[in-house]
Amino acid sequence: MANQGRMVDFSTDGRTARGYLIELDGPGPHPALIVVHEWWGLNDHIKDIAGRFADQGYVALAPDLYEGKLATDPDTAGKYMQGLDQKQALATLDGAINHIKSLSNVAAGRIGVTGFCMGGTYALLLACHSSDIKASVPFYGDVPTEDVLKNLSAPVLFIGAENDFWITKDKIDRLRDAMQKFNKPGEVKVYSGASHAFFNNTRPDVYNKEAAADVWQRVTGFFASHL
Repeated sequence: MANQGRMVDFSTDGRTARGYLIELDGPGPHPALIVVHEWWGLNDHIKDIAGRFADQGYVALAPDLYEGKLATDPDTAGKYMQGLDQKQALATLDGAINHIKSLSNVAAGRIGVTGFCMGGTYALLLACHSSDIKASVPFYGDVPTEDVLKNLSAPVLFIGAENDFWITKDKIDRLRDAMQKFNKPGEVKVYSGASHAFFNNTRPDVYNKEAAADVWQRVTGFFASHL
């Protein structure tokens, strides 16, 4: 990885939060991405994804919504996710946006968000919550209600998987219908034969190499056109 990351502190809602930041050489201004972790926490896989986006020319910040905790088994991950207060998590993400906007080599008007699993849920919520977000790519995240989706302020590329027991066809259809109803720009792409978390190359039980390669091209193209 050409660009090296480091942990940074930033203030949010009267607290200090942390995140993994990869800045870029050169004056910029560069576009930037918030990368939101899965229910496992801010692990090496998410840091690696942030690095991949940095190699594409984005300043990347992956906030730690779990404040240092990491899960390696589903039971613990589920407890951490269920224990996460949505309002506090969104405040942390707001703080991450403000921090990345404050960097001298970042184009403050060209900030996007992506996230995976639980992070996909927050990537979609953040685009409904913050007008600073100019493009959102949620990977197999949960879909909020129409009352929330009507506030979408950015184009969305939603990534779904055909064989996903959590983010079901009904939920994905609800998002597609709401985007059409409220005339929100974007696309819903569902990968046939793929399972939840198919982009996670550290999980051979679900990783789908072909789908992951295709989605990477699709996602980087989407961000390039909007940021």
